[in-house]
Amino acid sequence: MKVLLTDTLERIGIVGQVIDVSDGFARNYLLPKKLAIEPTAGNIQRLEAARKEYEAKLKLLREGREKLLASLTGVEVTVVRASNEDGNLFGSVSRRDLAEELQKQGFAVQPDDVQLDEPLRRIDTFTVPIQLAADLKTQIKVWVVREEVKGQGPAEGVQAVAEPGESGDADADAAETAE
Repeated sequence: MKVLLTDTLERIGIVGQVIDVSDGFARNYLLPKKLAIEPTAGNIQRLEAARKEYEAKLKLLREGREKLLASLTGVEVTVVRASNEDGNLFGSVSRRDLAEELQKQGFAVQPDDVQLDEPLRRIDTFTVPIQLAADLKTQIKVWVVREEVKGQGPAEGVQAVAEPGESGDADADAAETAE
């Protein structure tokens, strides 16, 4: 069934576009929610201005992404994480973490733009692809480095935090035996 979209739907089409969809999708979803109407000549003409406005907005967005892509070329990001002696991270570095680091550096990159198949889990240097659009791709260098703990390993630091509570428990135990 052919319908005229009254709103832009991701992965389906843009406002003012006539698309061919299954009858059930049109009758059960698009038409009741007023996301599409019958593609008459009057309706098409009425939505033409909205379509041109949306296409102009897309063009501006595209230009901004091209500028961002040019500025991302050669960028390096350093992420500091706690790890064991073998270089395995206690956590991981995700797409969101990388996007936040890039945003701190002034780049308007979203987590969906970072093309990371699986989180980074080792101390190492990685090349991570950034895809801003289907044809706008670049790569950044990511340095995952070990968090430095002053004078102690991570396990000793946890133990040092637990000691004051343990000494308080020992005092309570000594008081109980004195009674």
